[in-house]
Amino acid sequence: MYGLSIPQESTMNRRDLLKISAFAGLAAATTQASANACATDGTPNQFIPKKAADAKPLENEFEKYPKCPYCGMDRKEHHRARMLVQYSDDLTDGVCSIHCLSLSLGVNIDREPKNIWGPDYGSAVEPRPLTPVDSLVYLIGADLKHAMTKRSKHSFASASTAKEFMAKHGGSLGNFNDALRESYLDMASDVSMIRKNREERRKRAMQKPA
Repeated sequence: MYGLSIPQESTMNRRDLLKISAFAGLAAATTQASANACATDGTPNQFIPKKAADAKPLENEFEKYPKCPYCGMDRKEHHRARMLVQYSDDLTDGVCSIHCLSLSLGVNIDREPKNIWGPDYGSAVEPRPLTPVDSLVYLIGADLKHAMTKRSKHSFASASTAKEFMAKHGGSLGNFNDALRESYLDMASDVSMIRKNREERRKRAMQKPA
């Protein structure tokens, strides 16, 4: 699952990507060594999806998952980048971006993803419709803004539309596995960027007159 043929030589299988994500999960878990373990696996309680099991996460998506649990961003506001992952136990994370999806997969390493959906950036519909990532083409590194990452990783339901955007905005085409791999490779620089941006916002807020 979760693979397209564009381009095959750069595609990693999903289990390899989840092994990479284990590093993110391990780093997060070691900061909370005293946390209680979930009864059914080794995942610390604070990392498991906080919502109840959801067999139909696409229904009333924004009402059930309004905010990204990893960064707090409004998912409807960032509908062009937001994603959903439903694990095998039907616990679901509604996240703002593939950056935060990579965090979810990393800290829920003992949960097998059953379904992952991403947006069709090329659609004119608002909010952008979600599509299984197996059928999406990713444009990686285009000069397009993207939530939580400096190097954009936008998804398209149509390969021809993705190519049109690439002609205008640069970047390279890949599949979901490619985009997820690049998200992990970008993690350090993206976290540094996010910390800097948030610190600047805090400073500006403190400078405003009461």
